[in-house]
Amino acid sequence: MTALALFALNATADLGHAIARHLWVPLAPHEEREIGDGEHKVRPLDSVEGADAYVIQSLHSGPEQSAADRLCRLLFFIGALKDAGAARVTAVVPYLCYGRKDRRTGPQDPVTTRHLAALFESVGTDVVVTLDVHDPAVFENAFRCRTIAATATPLFVDYARRLEERPFAVISPDAAGAQRAEVFRTALEQARREPVGNGFAEEQRGAGRTSAIFFVGEVKGATALMIDDLIITGTTLVGAARAARRAGARRVIAMVTHGLFMPGAEKAIGDPALDRLVVTDTAPASRLETPEAREKTEVLPVAPLLGEVIRRLNSGRGLADLLVV
Repeated sequence: MTALALFALNATADLGHAIARHLWVPLAPHEEREIGDGEHKVRPLDSVEGADAYVIQSLHSGPEQSAADRLCRLLFFIGALKDAGAARVTAVVPYLCYGRKDRRTGPQDPVTTRHLAALFESVGTDVVVTLDVHDPAVFENAFRCRTIAATATPLFVDYARRLEERPFAVISPDAAGAQRAEVFRTALEQARREPVGNGFAEEQRGAGRTSAIFFVGEVKGATALMIDDLIITGTTLVGAARAARRAGARRVIAMVTHGLFMPGAEKAIGDPALDRLVVTDTAPASRLETPEAREKTEVLPVAPLLGEVIRRLNSGRGLADLLVV
């Protein structure tokens, strides 16, 4: 086992400390400061020569740094670690920015995920670990270095396993997320040792701007667990929740990995069609300012899951049982 050096950049310090506590190791010291005109300097303060280094930085925007700012600091720090002789550098990126722009949707469109991969590779990144990317296959194909696409499914399964109500049905808010929902449904069925239904909603647009949301699946009398990778404004989730209610669902609980909570999200969360929202702390829920939205939202910590991924990478153990690919 190579000596482990665990870093967390300032913007993700809280999550970094939580992961360090799980691993029973201290965070390695680093310097991160402004040097004028919006530029910054970041470097390790202890020797990392020959070390197996892990850098934790979630790439969502915040009150002081944009997603691009956080990405730039992470890339420069990875480069500094490689220059200082680190044997391997793993970027632990709970939320990966620009992950949604993974294909051309119009003429001359950039495939930004591919350009993002080139940036990580250019500074010498050996491994990229992230959680519930928008499209795992596109993510893996964009990178030439090793990628680890972890999922919050084990956290959501553990949460749902402890719910006393039944029956359950797992639904996706759109057809594109059906595979993600099926992974969760299969794992939940095994954990509870009982059948779990499935379904999905789909928005269909007409020639004009009007649209209708259709629901396919059997949820009548069930608690519908809706699975998605991220919530931005919540419009898609609420539309799917209403469709599931019309199909007979008794309750709807949304389970979403990344809560970005852009303007409008609080109104969506407050919709009566949605009984509860469960998110992880890959991005802070501090953007939810109203008591109603906060009361309806429950946050699950990702530190134990990411800490276990880091532990196994450092010791060379397998990850398959964590539903990691």
